[in-house]
Amino acid sequence: MEPASSAIGFIVIVALYITIGAMSAAGSVYISKSIFSAKGEQIFFGLFLIPIAGFYLAFTAHFGNKDAWQWEATVVAVFAVFGLVGVRVPFALIVGYLLHGLWDGVHEFNAHAGGSILGPRRITSVPLAYGFFCATYDFLMATYFYTRRNHWHAAWCTKAAVTSPSKNESRAEMRASKGVAE
Repeated sequence: MEPASSAIGFIVIVALYITIGAMSAAGSVYISKSIFSAKGEQIFFGLFLIPIAGFYLAFTAHFGNKDAWQWEATVVAVFAVFGLVGVRVPFALIVGYLLHGLWDGVHEFNAHAGGSILGPRRITSVPLAYGFFCATYDFLMATYFYTRRNHWHAAWCTKAAVTSPSKNESRAEMRASKGVAE
């Protein structure tokens, strides 16, 4: 195949992956806002970071990169911590997705630069242009999380609308304080 044809094909694949990454992010936002409360949304995306990072373990197995297991497993564990902390702390979720997007970029660089930033075979191979898709998704989601951080914080700080009466407060007193007539 001619180098020009190969380059054009690669550019088309990258453009498609970036488009699909953006559409996936838009779909994730739309669906999550449709079915989750603010707390539920934050919890979902915190836990979702774990299997996203786990893809690299699947790639390690698929491509047979035996030397990459230790490094990839360590990085997945780090992202799992970001995800678990991000369940409650929006900043951890934002940083976790941004770092995962950078990790995608490192894999993509290694795939096309003919070498490795971290040394030979330290990280796994990935499918052609996969890093472009995943980094697009991760960066757009981190941006969305930044816009939602105050909503998530407020959701965790807000007490339930209906509270049971304390030992010293009767149901009638509770209704009166809420403006409900007997």
